[in-house]
Amino acid sequence: MNEPLLTDQGVFDRAFAQLLGLDDRLVPVAGVAGRPALRRRPPGFAGLCAVVIAQQLSVASARAITGRFEAALGGTPTVEAMLCAPVETLRAAGLSAPKIRTLTGIARALAEGEVDLEAVARMEADAAAEVMTRLPGIGLWTADIYLLFCLGRADAFPHGDLALQVALGEALELGGRCTPLGLRAIAEDWRPLRGVAAHLLWAYYGARRARLGAPA
Repeated sequence: MNEPLLTDQGVFDRAFAQLLGLDDRLVPVAGVAGRPALRRRPPGFAGLCAVVIAQQLSVASARAITGRFEAALGGTPTVEAMLCAPVETLRAAGLSAPKIRTLTGIARALAEGEVDLEAVARMEADAAAEVMTRLPGIGLWTADIYLLFCLGRADAFPHGDLALQVALGEALELGGRCTPLGLRAIAEDWRPLRGVAAHLLWAYYGARRARLGAPA
């Protein structure tokens, strides 16, 4: 694994400066977005649970449900606690039936050794994401988000993310949203710092919508 790890804001800031040196098209993007803040979640099963819970929810709703979920499991979520938790308790915490099935399936797969998250952490970003899709309910987007936010992998890049596609289309004046394949191809210029570029594009997306008075 040759990519840097984004361990703290100082490391991120240095990587951000390197990224702008890789592609001068990103300099005006940074002028709009500013310097992004590093976004991190805990690694391992607990972090993966948080990523799954947050899908298709507002930040406030995700935080509230995650807090109730952790309380229901007696603290930081573990595979063992998840497998022992009654469905009624999980529902009362605010989890939908599909997310209960996904989290239970992930816990069971990890307990049975189908995927080793510690081994995933040592793999190259794209290969690691592919391995993570062996977990029930985990697609490439979720895998890349886990690698980027939970493991701090600087080259993880969720090219299927709608906000990134819209942001790049606007930033490069492509006449519309960038396609996933187009986004992935352009992002090749940013290796091994594609995850840093993702932070920048998310910040750009938010800044543009704040200026327009639209919800980010």
